[in-house]
Amino acid sequence: MCPERTLPKFDSSSVNLTKEEALVLYEDMVLGRLFEDKCAEMYYRGKMFGFVHLYNGQEAVSSGIVKALRPQGDYVCSTYRDHVHALSAGVPAKEVMAELFGKETGCSKGRGGSMHMFSAEHGLLGGYAFVAEGIPVATGAAFQSKYRREAMQDENSDSVTVCFFGDGASNNGQFFECLNMAALWKLPIIYVVENNKWAIGMSHYRATSQPEIYKKASVFDMPGYEVDGMDILAVNTLAKEAVARARAGEGPTLIEALTYRFRGHSLADPDELRSPEEKEFWAKRDPIKKFAAYITERNLASSEQLKEIDSRITSQIDEAVKFAESSPEPNPEDLRRYVFAED
Repeated sequence: MCPERTLPKFDSSSVNLTKEEALVLYEDMVLGRLFEDKCAEMYYRGKMFGFVHLYNGQEAVSSGIVKALRPQGDYVCSTYRDHVHALSAGVPAKEVMAELFGKETGCSKGRGGSMHMFSAEHGLLGGYAFVAEGIPVATGAAFQSKYRREAMQDENSDSVTVCFFGDGASNNGQFFECLNMAALWKLPIIYVVENNKWAIGMSHYRATSQPEIYKKASVFDMPGYEVDGMDILAVNTLAKEAVARARAGEGPTLIEALTYRFRGHSLADPDELRSPEEKEFWAKRDPIKKFAAYITERNLASSEQLKEIDSRITSQIDEAVKFAESSPEPNPEDLRRYVFAED
């Protein structure tokens, strides 16, 4: 970890989560973690092909942000590390797994694979392989929400868009152009930088002249915040505030979540560039273990209840694998299908 940057502190005593809210967040994080572990197993068994980028360690960001949105009507835009964003957005685990297997029953009919998850039903705008590629897409989604409300007088159009991207994307032109546009037009969007310190093999601190990305928001007169991305309470609390601002017509927010991926850049990455000391530092801050301790300390649930959730999620993922394995391959006759929208 770079000595110039420390994790921001958050006072969890100010948070009043109900048991139901706490378990929703816990279950979503566990689903993301165990799903990705199963993906690694399936990849090394030759069930998945191409590049597969896992999300282990960053679950508090996905769960904390996405669960602050409405279950229906809002939008989520992802990156090539998109499996867990899809799960948090409500895409069934079996559909995500089938997509990874390239099957017709996948959320993108087997056409998207690991890096290009999409589900119109769940407001998932897609995963994008090119760095910063999703930022203009998400900005456009936010624009249409505002246009429907103000130009078309649709009072029900109050959707909020969340756009996830990594620290490397914050040096790309799309980042600056889109944040400028969103601020000018007060678009209902939240830009979330998942700063896991590494852009593939390039250290964040070697790649940018201003490593504190949230400060870049000030250039656009936009609220910018840094948050401990390993603390789901901190992330979720900040996300709720940003969502409320956006839905009220007060414009965009930039959130920089300081987090860490526990695995290499992809499953093809031997992960030899990061030091053992750095990995150990972040492993001690595992967001799931931290939140489990919070839940039990405040008697929101017992350790046995959390273990039951873990077991249920494990069974759910095993069923997802069986579903994916037994699902049909895409029909070669449909090669050109889905290129254009269908009635």
